[in-house]
Amino acid sequence: MLNSIFSNTTSQVEILSILLCSLVSILLGIIIAITHKYTSQYNKNFLITIAVLPLLIQTVIIMVNGNLGTSVAILGAFGLVRFRSLPGTSKEILCVFFAMTIGLITGMGHLIFAIIITFLGCIVLFLFDKIPLFEKNKQEKILKITIPEDLDYTTVFDDIFTTYTKKVELEQVKTVNMGSMFDLSYRITLNNNINEKQFIDDLRVRNGNLKIILTHPLEDSDL
Repeated sequence: MLNSIFSNTTSQVEILSILLCSLVSILLGIIIAITHKYTSQYNKNFLITIAVLPLLIQTVIIMVNGNLGTSVAILGAFGLVRFRSLPGTSKEILCVFFAMTIGLITGMGHLIFAIIITFLGCIVLFLFDKIPLFEKNKQEKILKITIPEDLDYTTVFDDIFTTYTKKVELEQVKTVNMGSMFDLSYRITLNNNINEKQFIDDLRVRNGNLKIILTHPLEDSDL
């Protein structure tokens, strides 16, 4: 059932088998692209790339099968493509690797196996996107505050943090404006049902109405 449709070397592969592999690769690439569309932020160019990628990988695998010299040349070409590519989010990298894996499988002729893996992978992505198992704490924030140099940043906001937060961690201190100010970066966890505007207003009174930024932690910040 999971055997390859290629029973001979690539030099003897029938054109119908190649067309069948190509059709399956395109269809599975479209399925992966649609899955990414409904589980992540996306743009049209990336979806087109994902839809076509299995076909390209499949073609490469068919052509280099058993040819060491060609394999090395293709590896070098892929390396150049990597260095000419912009970094993406973890989900985009996962999606690219998913599409490449399917192209690899179809390129070896294991079409049924490729179909099974595609549908299984897409179902897992949908489930993980919908269930709250891996959702981040919505009360966790990044707080950035600018203060004058004459304020002691180690204790100046302690009473405010005690009132409004469950957890506070000072992650970064940076001098700005020729050393006349400090930029402080905190990772905080707010108490439930607090008034964020009042929290910021209290901080503004303390820091002399200088810049304050309260935002969600960046996703994929480890990339």
